[in-house]
Amino acid sequence: MSVWDALVGQPDVVERLQEAARAARGAEGAEAARMTHAWLITGPPGSGRSVAARAFAAALVCTDPDEVGCGRCTACTTALAGSHADITVLATEKVTISIDEVRELVTLAQRAPGSAPWRMVIVEDADRMVERTSNLLLKSIEEPPPRTVWLLCAPSPRDVVTTIRSRCRSLQLRIPDPAAVADLLVTRDGADPRIAMESARAAQSHIGLARRLALHDDARARRADLLRVPVELGSVADAAQAAATLVEIAAADATAATEERNATERADLLRALGAEEGGRLPPALRAQVRQLEEDQKRRTTRAQRDVLDGSLLALMSLYRDVLLRQLGSDVPAINAGAEDVIETVAAGSRSETTLRRLDAIRTARERLEFNVPPLLAVEALMVDLWSGVDLARV
Repeated sequence: MSVWDALVGQPDVVERLQEAARAARGAEGAEAARMTHAWLITGPPGSGRSVAARAFAAALVCTDPDEVGCGRCTACTTALAGSHADITVLATEKVTISIDEVRELVTLAQRAPGSAPWRMVIVEDADRMVERTSNLLLKSIEEPPPRTVWLLCAPSPRDVVTTIRSRCRSLQLRIPDPAAVADLLVTRDGADPRIAMESARAAQSHIGLARRLALHDDARARRADLLRVPVELGSVADAAQAAATLVEIAAADATAATEERNATERADLLRALGAEEGGRLPPALRAQVRQLEEDQKRRTTRAQRDVLDGSLLALMSLYRDVLLRQLGSDVPAINAGAEDVIETVAAGSRSETTLRRLDAIRTARERLEFNVPPLLAVEALMVDLWSGVDLARV
């Protein structure tokens, strides 16, 4: 067992982080240069950015004299469980990371570690910082405390402002092989080998999504229904209905994922304020409750957008399979369980039409990113998928 076990298909990255962790234990000369105070870990969604950051943090606090990241000592286990006092993780569920959140991290980073040799600050989704927030973080990275390590995670180096990027050591994760992801699901989660492999391919090696598909029958059923949408679009009315259904499902999933947590947070806040649920709050306390509600609303909005974006990516993977079939390629399909849909759509259209449909999905994703109302964006997409052309350009 090791802290690196969950970092699938990234042998080069594991080697570099292990070398840095060894250097952090007191190596001198060239070896010491392998360790630095700020790291930027990038890679596509699901590649394991946060897994790499947490594993590295655990390795830096590991107390085993012979291993870096043994996974057995108390320091390693508490680090991986998220309860180590010297490891702080900022993982936002809102659209952006607020400047107040980063200000708290900067203050924390100035403190000496309590029991470990290093204090580590992990910022997941560092790409969700606006420029003003990034500039605040920059000051701490430029003049770091001697025993603090920053670990920033983002999809690509371009998603972080240049000034921060230039002061970090960069690590690029790659998309893991589906076989490696399937093996992890079988050994770690006890998934059925056949379902694990199909899920890994359908998720395009996104480890979190693959795990959800492999372990939950309802998740696989929802994806199968989604992939049948292209063959069920017989009219503009069908397109509008499909769009409404997708948006409703995304909203329901987002609400279900956040409702219980929202209620718990509200109850905890009212308890801390000495107030009762349903009681009248004085103005000073009312502002704090209102701030919490606004944060929760932003979190739910992001969750809905993420669910919708995942649905669009699934449709994009389907049309990718359709295009390969139309071109006569022998590359394996991503959606092995949707062969009937792939064959039907491929036989009923040309490759040029498929390319236009792929472009329509890309446009819909961009519209959602720029806060176009979800129903409008998805309705326009469904009409495009039905017609095979972008009606706005006709």
